[in-house]
Amino acid sequence: MSSSERMSSPPPPKQYGVTKPISMAGPTEADMQRNRELEKFLVEAGLYESKEEDAKREQVLGRMRQIAKDWVKELTRLRGYSDQMVEDANALIFTFGSYRLGVHGPGADIDALCVGPSYVSREEDFFFILHNILAEMEEVTELQPVLDAHVPVMKFKFDGLSIDLLYASISRLVVPEDLDISDMSVLNDVDEPTVRSLNGCRVADQILKLVPNVEHFCTTLRCLKFWAKRRGVYSNVTGFLGGVNWALLVARVCQLYPNAVPSMLVSRFFRVYTMWRWPNPVMLCAIDEAELGFSVWDPRKNRRDKTHHMPIITPAYPCMNSSYNVSTSTLRVMMDQFQYGNTICEEVELNKAQWSALFEPYLFFESYRNYLQVDIVAANADDLLAWKGWVESRLRQLTLMIERDTYGKLQCHPYPHEYVDTSKPCAHCAFFMGLQRKPGEVVQEGQQFDIRGSVEEFKLSINMYMFWKPGMEICVSHIRRKQIPPYVFPEGYKRTRHPRLASQQRSSENGNEYQTGSGLKRKKDPESVDQDGPEKRQSISPQKQDSLSPDHLAPSSVRSGTGSNVEPVIPDKRVLNQEIAEGGDVSNSSVITSVTSEVGSCEDVGNESVAGSSEGNNGSVEGSNNLVSSQSDSCDADSQSLLENRHLDGNGAFQDGVHEELELNAGLGSVLQSTSGIDSETVVQKPVMRHVLFIIFGLCLCFILCTNFTLYCSFCWLFGHFYSRLSLTSTA
Repeated sequence: MSSSERMSSPPPPKQYGVTKPISMAGPTEADMQRNRELEKFLVEAGLYESKEEDAKREQVLGRMRQIAKDWVKELTRLRGYSDQMVEDANALIFTFGSYRLGVHGPGADIDALCVGPSYVSREEDFFFILHNILAEMEEVTELQPVLDAHVPVMKFKFDGLSIDLLYASISRLVVPEDLDISDMSVLNDVDEPTVRSLNGCRVADQILKLVPNVEHFCTTLRCLKFWAKRRGVYSNVTGFLGGVNWALLVARVCQLYPNAVPSMLVSRFFRVYTMWRWPNPVMLCAIDEAELGFSVWDPRKNRRDKTHHMPIITPAYPCMNSSYNVSTSTLRVMMDQFQYGNTICEEVELNKAQWSALFEPYLFFESYRNYLQVDIVAANADDLLAWKGWVESRLRQLTLMIERDTYGKLQCHPYPHEYVDTSKPCAHCAFFMGLQRKPGEVVQEGQQFDIRGSVEEFKLSINMYMFWKPGMEICVSHIRRKQIPPYVFPEGYKRTRHPRLASQQRSSENGNEYQTGSGLKRKKDPESVDQDGPEKRQSISPQKQDSLSPDHLAPSSVRSGTGSNVEPVIPDKRVLNQEIAEGGDVSNSSVITSVTSEVGSCEDVGNESVAGSSEGNNGSVEGSNNLVSSQSDSCDADSQSLLENRHLDGNGAFQDGVHEELELNAGLGSVLQSTSGIDSETVVQKPVMRHVLFIIFGLCLCFILCTNFTLYCSFCWLFGHFYSRLSLTSTA
């Protein structure tokens, strides 16, 4: 090739990111059609803001800018500066987050940063004086300062629009109107909280500079943020990913496929991160190590950085891991959701599914059998707002404590959604966590997860809230799936059933019918049973009882079944019921005790079982004391057992120790402790058969030996009298 040809050849395409692109291919006609369908879906889903709402945001931001300027000028005057300084005093409002990136939707909050001069402090001037100014304004509601957050923030609503306002005091006496916040000089002589506050705006500017197509990036990010919220993995505070994290992940995919349209980028997003080998970091550019003294993310030097599970590095100096909140449990949940998204996108590309299938909501309350319920109460709505913000910011600590204390064997899935029980007389909200045993983990027979220490440690840290007021309380308790309070399902809820079980089972209006064995048994009305009470039931004559093989029994502390079964032991929840409401919906057992059912399925009859049925042994059993509740894998009829760390041997006597673990779906109904300690089969069935045969044999012998009728009758009377005495003796 001649030199002239080399000079006329086009320059190589610009490389975005730290590696070469995976593909430079553009969209096909089929890709463009899918892209039009995706954009139509996003519009119909209401993800775009109207022009009127956008104009209102600009108006509110204008008001905030004027309030910040007046606040700084007043502080400058009060501190004795010259009239010229008062005139030049200034403060600027910058935006970042979804609003700055152009992906905000209706009702989204505005992330804003106030930049002030060096003599205006965060602790006194921002969180005290400006806070009081805003509190006196009619347009401002729900004002909530969060001083001790990783990035100190003041949350409030201005004219109904949510705003998260940060503050940064830079090392200048006068803040110029044309301040370039991306310039490295703004970081001179500032503390680390200020650097973290400034980084939000600096990162947003860098992201927009590092993506090949801003419009495609914004559409893809808008789509994936909506997907993350629908699938329950959008929340930085609870250990998932927040707005900046999703923006960085999407930006990296845009760098790897620079010519792709949004429909392609969404599909490639799931394909890339399903196969991503964490903890390899996601970076948009090389890490800048400027000599300003701030620590940057480097696991080779910083021991703490080695513990990060899902590092997503910010592109602005000082480069940090924006996803330090992610734990092993939340990473597992997100990887499962990435796999789900990848599967749906493959079906969309094969025309086997529509885009709407990708955004199906995640059924959190059908995914686990055991949950932690965190109830938060306060005396009034304003106190609850501050108290809830404090507790929510530390919920991820509970997840980390449980993982630490169970050596990762018990996994937590915090759900980033709050629920409110409006029936309670005080301000209330609740959060939930799903619990399951780590898949593939070998658990010894009888093993329980005792997380009482983790819960108490968490509550102790929560109660150190410096703005605590009377009435601010928190309760952490374990509930089963069937104990989930009804206010979680405001539109009603019906458990989905396995098709086979649904065909076999018909439920009554109060859910008191269940299938066991070959027949359908109706349980007693729970209200009428409850009226008897424990004392009254003890006076009832013992009922006939079926014998149960020891292979069908297990200690109450053991629960066998699938890998999702867990046995946490945490404090009781009755304290909360006494403090905040009478007759509340929440209930709890401090020790989970259950037995898995073998055949059929069962309906829940409340938190405390008082009657049961056993079809596998030719009879039904109604229990009064010391019950072990039956439970099936299909419907999780979980009840508290009164037998702790004991089981029945073959003769019905209590024996200490651990029994052989039940097989999956090993079935029985409820087990009644025999008062006499003798197997009912020995007492009832075998003696009766033996006595009947003995009578027949005696009568035949008398008939053969006695030819005289009078002698025959006399002999029969003597035989009957002797047999009755013998029967009484053997029964006693």
